[in-house]
Amino acid sequence: MSGIHPEELLLAYRLGMFPMAENRFAEDVLWIRPRQRGILPLENFHVPRRLARTVRADRYTVRVDQAFPEVIRGCAAEGPDREDTWINPAIIEVFEGLFVQGQAHSVETYDNGELVGGLYGLSLAGAFFAESKFSRRTDASKVALVHLAARLKAGGYTLLDAQFPNPHLAQFGAVAVPEQRFAQLLQTALSRQGNFYALDRLYGVGGSGGSSAGTSGSGAVSGASVLQVMTQTS
Repeated sequence: MSGIHPEELLLAYRLGMFPMAENRFAEDVLWIRPRQRGILPLENFHVPRRLARTVRADRYTVRVDQAFPEVIRGCAAEGPDREDTWINPAIIEVFEGLFVQGQAHSVETYDNGELVGGLYGLSLAGAFFAESKFSRRTDASKVALVHLAARLKAGGYTLLDAQFPNPHLAQFGAVAVPEQRFAQLLQTALSRQGNFYALDRLYGVGGSGGSSAGTSGSGAVSGASVLQVMTQTS
């Protein structure tokens, strides 16, 4: 099986490309640069009313970077709504290495201590590339996405990439931009420096750089605070 060198992957993202495998068992990956790119504008991120109630109620405990291997494997696994995925062992391996280096992150949702959903992605300067998500409970991955958006907004990121436009993300305000426009947005984001853990310091949550950053429960950022961040304007 062909591996992916971390520097090769980081360069690809800086150039607007990302890897996908034909299926989760494929040995190789394809390097994709869509003509129409899906992005989630952080300043116009929309939280649907029903989902906002779920976030505000702290139905799920949300943490970051506590279960990256489990999250990426949850994203790679088949599920009730998908027979196959594009995340193969080569992608898992390189992203786990980047997680150790502090450049890949996971946002996880827990129900009574059980991991029930989450997402993972890559952080580069002021850009975050959301790769994939999974959910084993109603709205578990959606709650993770709202928490991610608040974290990025608080951390000074300017670009949240979603790879492809899709109807599911439209409810959050996702838009499609041409390849040339995406390249401009990417260059602007790469000229900035985002801080993935700024939200924790803002609300007095201890830890950073791979340590616990719970966003629900004792001493952690509440869902109400997350929603407050999302409604703030620059």
